[in-house]
Amino acid sequence: MTLRGLDKETHLAPWSDPKGPTLTRAGQTDPFPENEQLRKPMMTPRALVTGASGNVGREVIRALLARGVEVRAATSSCVTRAPLYPEVETARLDLRDPATFAPAVQGCSALFLMRPPAIADTKRTLNPFIDAARAAGIGPVVFLSVAGAEKNKIVPHHAVEAHLVARGGEFTLLRPGFFAQNFGDAYRLDLSLDDRLFVPAGEGLVTFVDTRDLGEVAALALTEPERHRGAAYTLTGPDPVSFYEAARIFCEALSRPIRYEPASVLGYGIHLRRRGLPWGQIAVQTLLHVGLRFGQASVVEPALASLLGRKGRTLAEYARDHVALWARAR
Repeated sequence: MTLRGLDKETHLAPWSDPKGPTLTRAGQTDPFPENEQLRKPMMTPRALVTGASGNVGREVIRALLARGVEVRAATSSCVTRAPLYPEVETARLDLRDPATFAPAVQGCSALFLMRPPAIADTKRTLNPFIDAARAAGIGPVVFLSVAGAEKNKIVPHHAVEAHLVARGGEFTLLRPGFFAQNFGDAYRLDLSLDDRLFVPAGEGLVTFVDTRDLGEVAALALTEPERHRGAAYTLTGPDPVSFYEAARIFCEALSRPIRYEPASVLGYGIHLRRRGLPWGQIAVQTLLHVGLRFGQASVVEPALASLLGRKGRTLAEYARDHVALWARAR
């Protein structure tokens, strides 16, 4: 999750087999068949990707293009081509404006859906959009949720999950934990300007997941909908790391001293306010990091590695691959 999610505990859906390695619909006894024929993607004529300019959306586009799938990027503007992917067409989509729904989904047969951070009332936005997409003939819907959303009614993702389950049809729920890409977003200025990580996480461990891996899982679910129909996957990175360890990882990757300073709740709030964050976002980020002290994001789940057939990317790999993000201003 980005620093807008909550809860990280439950990883079994109500319809899953508690003895199985992943979360699946009832009656599916082998969620990861070895039969190579089943692993061949079912080509989707065109997939609509929301959140296309974000950390996850652009990786979903990348993975779909690699699979030969035609993509339409949903954007809030009227640009005709998606940033970073000039070959991808775009469609304007404003989840608060139902008039944009039908044109965005027209001609598409699959949907990757994520909640914009600014939208909290999903019952009047994302849920009606899902209905419009289904009415237009959209088949598989892959929704980017958050870990624990199935039992946490506070998070907006809960209502979307419930709506998809109630409607039925082809859908897959992705429930990631903390993103490795948070180091390039929420923690970026602290690293590049102050050479430090400053969060109220104490000695808590986090299984950071790379959005590049999430993009591949989403593409898998969109192009093999029958295999992932009704599934809910909790997705984590391969290793639990503390922020002390994260500091050592970035020290090595950036070839300069990086330290972790555990923040107090008050000190963290003041720090974020000085960075210009609104009070609402400050409250959410503080709550998330304090939760890390109690192991809310420390469990490694097997789903991602099982789905991809390989170990997920580590935080060290992410740091090495993106060193330019934390270069000091000259």
